[in-house]
Amino acid sequence: MSAVSMRPLAPADEAEWRRLWTAYLDFYGTSVSEAVYASSFARMLSGEASEYRCLIAEVDGRPVGLAHYLFHRHGWRVENVCYLQDLYADPDVRGTGVGRALIEAVYAAADAEGCPSVYWMTQDFNHTARQLYDRIGEKTPFIKYQRKT
Repeated sequence: MSAVSMRPLAPADEAEWRRLWTAYLDFYGTSVSEAVYASSFARMLSGEASEYRCLIAEVDGRPVGLAHYLFHRHGWRVENVCYLQDLYADPDVRGTGVGRALIEAVYAAADAEGCPSVYWMTQDFNHTARQLYDRIGEKTPFIKYQRKT
C-alpha cells in the first residue's frame, strides 16, 4: 500500500465524506438526518475556531478515512482540549496504519493549537479499534453518562 496522506476537508469532498461518515454511523448502528449531514459539512468547512474540523486520509489520491475533531474549553485547564469525535477507515485499509495516521494527525493539529490534551470514546465492543487505541492512547477510568430521553 502507498503512503497515507492527510489533508483538511474540502468542498469537493462532500460525496466521499458522506460515504465515509455513513459507513462510520452504520458501524455504530445509527444514522443522522439530511439536516445533520448538511450542517455538519458546512460547519467543518466554516474555518471558525469553535467549529468541528475534519481530516481526510488518502491513499493514492483516494479518500479512505476521516477524523472529526473539536477544540473546546475545559474547566480544569487554561488551554483548550481536543475531542476526537469520529474516526473511520475503510475496511480494506484497516491494519495498514490509516487509523494511527489519523489520530497522529489530530495530535499534530492539537499541538499546533497549543492544546496538549486529546481524548475520544469508543464502544466497548469495538475490539479491533481498541487494540490501536491501547497502543496510541491511555484508557481512562471514566464512564460516560447522558441525559435520559
